[in-house]
Amino acid sequence: MTTQLTFDELGTPLRETTFVVFDLETTGGRADEDAITEIGAVKVRGGRVIGEFGTLVDPERGIPPQVVALTGITQLMVTGAPRLTTVLPAFLEFAAGAVLVAHNSGFDVGFIKAACARLGYTWPKPTVVCTVKLARRVLSREEAPSCRLSALAHLFGVSVQPNHRALIDARATVEVLHHLLERVGSVGVHSLEELVAYLPEVTPAQRRKRTLAAHLPSTPGVYLFRGPSEEVLYVGTASDLRRRVRQYFTASEGRKRLREMVSLAVRVDAVECAHSLEAEVRELRLLTAHKPAYNRRSKNQGQAWWLVLTDEAFPRLSVVRTPREGALGPFRSRRLAETALEAMLEAVPLRACSIRIPARNASATPCALFELGRCKAPCAGRQSVDDYSPAVSAFRRLVAGADVAPLRGLTEQIDALALAHRFEDAATRRDRMSSLVRSLDRAQRLAGLAALPEVVAARPDGSGGWEFAVVRHGRLASAGVARRGTRPMPVVDALVASAETVVPGEGPLFGAPAEEVAVVLRWIDRPGTRLVYCDRPWTSPAHAAGAWRDWVARAEAGRDQYRVAGH
Repeated sequence: MTTQLTFDELGTPLRETTFVVFDLETTGGRADEDAITEIGAVKVRGGRVIGEFGTLVDPERGIPPQVVALTGITQLMVTGAPRLTTVLPAFLEFAAGAVLVAHNSGFDVGFIKAACARLGYTWPKPTVVCTVKLARRVLSREEAPSCRLSALAHLFGVSVQPNHRALIDARATVEVLHHLLERVGSVGVHSLEELVAYLPEVTPAQRRKRTLAAHLPSTPGVYLFRGPSEEVLYVGTASDLRRRVRQYFTASEGRKRLREMVSLAVRVDAVECAHSLEAEVRELRLLTAHKPAYNRRSKNQGQAWWLVLTDEAFPRLSVVRTPREGALGPFRSRRLAETALEAMLEAVPLRACSIRIPARNASATPCALFELGRCKAPCAGRQSVDDYSPAVSAFRRLVAGADVAPLRGLTEQIDALALAHRFEDAATRRDRMSSLVRSLDRAQRLAGLAALPEVVAARPDGSGGWEFAVVRHGRLASAGVARRGTRPMPVVDALVASAETVVPGEGPLFGAPAEEVAVVLRWIDRPGTRLVYCDRPWTSPAHAAGAWRDWVARAEAGRDQYRVAGH
């Protein structure tokens, strides 16, 4: 008969977790110098012993007298015993796939890891539970002044008394573990994930607030911590709302800001979502709407920076907040936009000055850039509007993905600097060009999605069903699922019919927030996603910057090698 799991047990229930409780005896306390003399291990699951492993080990060295007095393991006893080269692989096989448990696990695990390193075995990195740490979390100082194994065995009245022999001590640790797990069960720890999260120290106030998660469903969605005045303190996403929020009250939250946030919270609200994409998008929108004090990112999605041409006879590049048709961006900061501007001026012969130049009879004095051959001085009337216009066209065509001649020109400049042994200058231009290509590639890909009036995409949900997203001009307009056994197309039709109406705005992204378009694009780009419907062909520019990704990869690899070399 299959047991129905409660919501608390979603994850890996403790009663279905296999533990290997083990203990070592050694010749001393240093894993890098001393050797193992005995290994004892007990495999348990659901409170029942399902296997034992015990053997002496020939340490291939003498055992100090004080260790013999403590453990009772003599040199005669280990003479003829199997060596660690034989015992270690057998123990690793016995413990494979299980959670390792030891009393003062740092000592025992340290010896096993050191042995693996010496003998050429890969440490499998299992989950490790230390019964000393667990006891210190569960028991008060008054109840257990000492957390030594013998003291805990006496406290719980276990049937096996530890005696510094590996298998006996492992059996005693099993009983201690079961008593400790009974204690943590009373505070709502029922799964392995919750146990691992519970082990680090949390404040009693945090633990008491676990009830704030009691009403949450175990579904994907967005959670909102609210303060005493109904203000939103923090917004996050989760594949399992209840489990994720409970972790704030049981896990060791190292970030002081979030500990403070939890202490202020009086309620947790949730927005259930069909799948992860909807949760991510809703999180972005809620962050923008509420600007929670304890979130650091994505609160100002509309405040991106863009690179645009000014509207004048001799256009120049300007960094602005509001995009227009043909703009390059978005950039997360003004500094990144200015870096792209510098690279663009090296690629395209646009003027760098900020003065306004009349279409005719310009009479200003040429600047130093004219003397350096980097400007043709339209400000002094030495370049006409018609002569200047190819530079403007080159910028527009590069941004639109219609021509990459400026990028080829940049690579020629970099090669010329390198041939002239001006390596620092070449490296600076290489890095700026790499940043520019990345910006162009991202901008063109985002703009390609935002230009589509409607796209319907589907992803397998991993259980024989489908996750759907209706995207309009880069925004998520509707989301839903068709579980296994449900006909998908009627679900798609219903989602399209009920999808949000999106009125396109201005700029390359048609008014859509850049972060939302990027999240949607990442979801669609993941392997396995299928396009169910696209109301017009989804195309990429003929000369998109994406064709230069290999160049960027080589450039960045060269930069990293240069740094490793110490320059």
